[in-house]
Amino acid sequence: MMKCFRLSWTAAAAIAIIIGWVAPVEASELRCGWLHNPTPANWWLDDRDGSWEISVQGGGSARGMENLPDVPERDYVRTNGNYGYSCACLDVTTTPRFSILTVRTSESLPLKQCLEDPNLPDVNWK
Repeated sequence: MMKCFRLSWTAAAAIAIIIGWVAPVEASELRCGWLHNPTPANWWLDDRDGSWEISVQGGGSARGMENLPDVPERDYVRTNGNYGYSCACLDVTTTPRFSILTVRTSESLPLKQCLEDPNLPDVNWK
């Protein structure tokens, strides 16, 4: 006699994701901190959790790079010609390995906001 078994919807969805039938939903996160662009095509964000890679020259880059903020001159610190850093919040999708996959939206913040945030790393390259 054959025995039948039932899968719950949760178990069926988990199995479908594991074997690749369904793509997992990307969750959006808001990350705020120091937005760095020290040299061409190199971008990352340092926030309270660590340093998040956005783009690497000669390597990959996140989708939505065009959504990075336009930064007012008064809130931008130049460290290498036109390159430097600012303070920003980015609505992103990430990987567990500190890479940003997608920049959905962003907002430039006053430098003072990052300077006064005790959860952010110090900016040692002024």
